[in-house]
Amino acid sequence: MTAPHARPDASSLLTAVRSRDPLAIARAITAIENRTSTGNELAVAVRGQVNGCRTLGVTGPPGAGKSSLINALVQEMLPHYPRTAILTVDPSSPISGGAVLGDRVRMAEHSANPNVFIRSLATRGHLGGVTRMTRSVMDLLAAGGMDLVIVETVGTGQSELEVAELTNVKIVVNAPGLGDEMQAIKAGVLEIADILVVNKSDLPDAARTAAHLNAMLHHRGHDEHRSVVCVSTVTRDGLKALADAIEIKFAQLAADSTLAVPRTASARLLLARAVADRAEDMIARTVDPRIDVLVEDIAAGLLSRQDGARTAIGLLGELRPVSNARD
Repeated sequence: MTAPHARPDASSLLTAVRSRDPLAIARAITAIENRTSTGNELAVAVRGQVNGCRTLGVTGPPGAGKSSLINALVQEMLPHYPRTAILTVDPSSPISGGAVLGDRVRMAEHSANPNVFIRSLATRGHLGGVTRMTRSVMDLLAAGGMDLVIVETVGTGQSELEVAELTNVKIVVNAPGLGDEMQAIKAGVLEIADILVVNKSDLPDAARTAAHLNAMLHHRGHDEHRSVVCVSTVTRDGLKALADAIEIKFAQLAADSTLAVPRTASARLLLARAVADRAEDMIARTVDPRIDVLVEDIAAGLLSRQDGARTAIGLLGELRPVSNARD
């Protein structure tokens, strides 16, 4: 007889996920985030599922209003995507390691809608604007019947462009009058953005910011492939135009048979990051004293991190990681 509080195995949990049980989806995401044995099995079982649904990445500098924009945009897009999931990537709490729920709070109006699933993911020190397990969580949501998965990053920076490898269409949100921040991010913005949004367009300087972005696109020869849309979540001006621009991008990708992500070009980078994640796990959980010596020498300043990394790479095939018993 099964114990009353026994944790479900991966197979039964996946069955519940496929039946669109929101509690099962939440529990499965937690298992994947924590990389328990059940979570690892689930991640393997749902791999590639996200290629069957639309995915939208939303990034931009802090204060640009990404969460408020997503909150308003979901209302506009729900008639076309009746089951929508929103993943907000938040900084980790220094105490618990969990996500700081600032972005999720701004989307409270959708929390009562059973067809909108909102989940915060903690970065846990991972760079790239998303988390290590974001792709696996997206796969799980697709397996749970989501029509659209929206991923909101922590904020744009030169190291926070990984969302471009995970989503079909990428939106970069800007605030009016952006000065130094735009100079810092514009190279990355023009590389990843399908649509540049000037949010808070009811404020002064919105038109000037849009003109600046259009000039940047024209100067770099990107104006035929990327668009600039002005939006106000207060007046709701521009929201339909933004939703239409997203649909046009989805249609173009579908016509080109390139909706599936990651594409071959980014798959190599994803593989490299997966190898790095695996190496980090092995080193963190190893019982091999040679790694302990490397760590101590680096901490004492006797060995550079680069030299230590080269030595560790040579040891990886011999390491004996402790089994993950978090289940």
